[in-house]
Amino acid sequence: MKITGKLFWKLFISTFSLSAFTFGGGYVIVPLMKKKFVEKLMWIDEEEMLNLIAIAQSSPGAIAVNTSILIGYRIAGTFGAVVSVFGTVLPPLIILTVVSFFYSAFRDSVIVSALLKGMQAGVAAVIIDVVFKLAGNVTKGKQMLSIWMMVIAFIATFFFDVNVVIIILICALIGAITVIYREKHGKGRNQ
Repeated sequence: MKITGKLFWKLFISTFSLSAFTFGGGYVIVPLMKKKFVEKLMWIDEEEMLNLIAIAQSSPGAIAVNTSILIGYRIAGTFGAVVSVFGTVLPPLIILTVVSFFYSAFRDSVIVSALLKGMQAGVAAVIIDVVFKLAGNVTKGKQMLSIWMMVIAFIATFFFDVNVVIIILICALIGAITVIYREKHGKGRNQ
């Protein structure tokens, strides 16, 4: 892919529009980024996008901003990361600035309260969709270890209230051991 001003503009407009018209946080914008950059623009393949999402999720900070940085960097280097992060951060900054000027009118509005309640249901549906799609991609690859790690991590956090940091560290250790084992024994990724 040739890096030009047109590419930077397309990257900025893509991240700006996704961020401007998405309500519900990072777990809502990430599948839309996947649809835009993987399916529509075809700048990144699906497996690489899943890897970028995993890195963004495990990094400190907002997942939407982290993902946009990684996508921008992957597409157009350091300047691409800067362009995509500005595209992602500007819409909420503009919206919050406007809302802050009219806060007292919004605070007491029954219509605004009803709209926000309705958006919560939509956000929940999008997050559930993301969970099923990500789980589907793991099961398509028949990565049984990953499937069991997902199930055990869910059970540990939901039912036994195990600290998420401990689960992340254990999963990282298991992942590292698996990669080292496969490298030593010359096995493919999905075996």
